[in-house]
Amino acid sequence: MTRQIIIADDHPLFREALKASLARLDPETRFIEADSVSALLSAVELEPDTDLLLLDLNMPGAYGFSALAHLRGNRPELPVIVISADDDPQTIQNALRYGAQGFISKSTDAAQMSQAIDMVLAGDICTPPGYSPPRSDPSGDDDLEIAARIAQLTPQQFRVLGMLCSGLLNKQVAYELDVSEATVKAHVTAILRKLGVGTRTQAVLVAGRLAVDRGAFTPGQPDTPG
Repeated sequence: MTRQIIIADDHPLFREALKASLARLDPETRFIEADSVSALLSAVELEPDTDLLLLDLNMPGAYGFSALAHLRGNRPELPVIVISADDDPQTIQNALRYGAQGFISKSTDAAQMSQAIDMVLAGDICTPPGYSPPRSDPSGDDDLEIAARIAQLTPQQFRVLGMLCSGLLNKQVAYELDVSEATVKAHVTAILRKLGVGTRTQAVLVAGRLAVDRGAFTPGQPDTPG
């Protein structure tokens, strides 16, 4: 049976190298590419029979583990393997906590990647060789609650949240999504309600809690209605 895999990564050379490596081991695999979270959400909607998602943490619109948390809520039946150059134990643990079925370092060779993919498609969990879970983070339960709230967003609401994190104003979001400002305002209102916050800035800061490196997370513009 032909396998269908979405590769979500913003580096075209890496996508091509990954496709070539995996295709040599399984020539029947069909690949779907996405270079941003917005493109990924569209691919997931258009390809309901996808068998697996290979997800980079650092592509446009991902905002750390937010995209992973959102996808687990909207497509819980779709297995996700995080594939990232950030392969420290804490990042691996967080990927698994937020719903990934596996983690592959970008330095992994093709044979090991294929083996990890086979494990996840068989229902197992894959982690890099030698991985040992770090000591649990006391704030972990709060972050899981945030992940659960982000999982409640619709795909379009998650797109809008990503644009708020980038500092876009309502009129700019409306232009990017080709919708009216009134529609954007309705989305923002729904986002604030689902995240349990009162302002756009608070929504951005909540999303920042799921950043891979919180110290490097830069919020969008100051609060503004437009």
